[in-house]
Amino acid sequence: MGNNSRRDFLKKSLLTGVGLIVVPSIYNKSIFARGSANELIHFAQIGCGRQGTEDYKGTMKHTDLCRLVAVCDLDSKRREIAKNTIEEFYKNNGETNVEVKTYHDFHELIARPDIDAVIVSVPDHQHALVAVQAILAGKDVYVQKPVTYAIAEAKALRTAVRAKNRILQTGSQQRSQNPWETFRIASEAVRNGRIGKVKSVKIGIGIDRIKGQKPAPEQVPANLDFDRWLGPVAKQPYMEARVHPQNSTSGRPGWITTEDFGLGMITNWGAHHIDIMQWALGQELGGPVLIDSKAEFMKDDVWTVHTKYHVEMLYPGDVQVILDDTFINGCLFEGTGGTVFCARGAARVTASDPEITTTGKGPLWASDPKILLPRVGPEGKVWMASSDHYRNWLESIKSRKDPIAPIDHSARSLEACAAAWIGMKLGRKLTWDAVKEKFVKDKEANAMMYRKVQDPQFDLGVIMKKAGLKY
Repeated sequence: MGNNSRRDFLKKSLLTGVGLIVVPSIYNKSIFARGSANELIHFAQIGCGRQGTEDYKGTMKHTDLCRLVAVCDLDSKRREIAKNTIEEFYKNNGETNVEVKTYHDFHELIARPDIDAVIVSVPDHQHALVAVQAILAGKDVYVQKPVTYAIAEAKALRTAVRAKNRILQTGSQQRSQNPWETFRIASEAVRNGRIGKVKSVKIGIGIDRIKGQKPAPEQVPANLDFDRWLGPVAKQPYMEARVHPQNSTSGRPGWITTEDFGLGMITNWGAHHIDIMQWALGQELGGPVLIDSKAEFMKDDVWTVHTKYHVEMLYPGDVQVILDDTFINGCLFEGTGGTVFCARGAARVTASDPEITTTGKGPLWASDPKILLPRVGPEGKVWMASSDHYRNWLESIKSRKDPIAPIDHSARSLEACAAAWIGMKLGRKLTWDAVKEKFVKDKEANAMMYRKVQDPQFDLGVIMKKAGLKY
């Protein structure tokens, strides 16, 4: 049921007295104003861990545009923490009788017609599964990066978004001014030819180190629905170090470094920096031509992702893109007329994050300071204004225009990252066709674009087929 349908239903019911309407107190300032200039976007949070907490806090503060009405998590502890945090936020704003609904099953949440949008901050292996079904339910979506786990999933999500005319913002916040304007300044300078023809891009994405703990089954906590948490992944014993901390929502979760659930730094930080690189090169709807990846993988450890790596990708125009674990975390663009470097700086989200080294020059520098000066005249490409990534999403929902990090771009960033990972696993060079979005004459590599799923309820292909969508 869309916004218009909800308004018609409410209007008719109120005028005629027909039907039973239960209007929670949390909606009292917005639900009857739908369609007005001050209409609030009702959104829900799916996934209430470290990143989810950051996401809903960063969004709900925009009280002039939105209202957070529900949360969902498969860990009841995290659900309750989120509920209490959100209710306290609104009470501190002077409200009373605030109640945030909690859900264990996200299907029940997205079935609510009064919810306009959802934030998807679940582990990578369930990004596409949740986001696609939310899109099919008519919701606009903010989904964390990497936008999906596998290449085929990115294509499916893009297909669903465009077929249902939904708004999707990817959590590639390096595209927005707050908090890292360095990437916008550098990539816009490169895109507009201020360093001449780009010859190479060197990208550092950090490195994951082994946990130093052997795999050992543990008792599943009573507060966690582990079977549903696994979702499309094959059944396996529970280990807290492979899921998330039970005593905190702020610690770095172990699923990030467990290959069944996340592919490691190549998609974790790679999704950020490769996105900026492709943006700067004008390849946000393109991709590499050749891929040569090498990596070492964790063995006999509770974690399983890659550690040391060296990836070389050739992009159109003979641009050599190199990722190496010894490089400074950030993007170094080298052209015939100069050099530009951009990064976040030395800040780490948590003490358990990979170490970040710096050059001493700061997070933004160029071989000639003039390269970074504000433009004097018109240039060919100017980035969309986006002072805040979450607000940009909300404003896009209102305007029905694509946000700063749309699915078409993030799908391509994921393709490049995942293609590099496939090269790591196969240990040989690959040829990528960015037009057809597949490997050239390589059945083994193309098969790795898909995830094998045994249970149909978690099979994205089955879900898309039922919706009549081909991808």
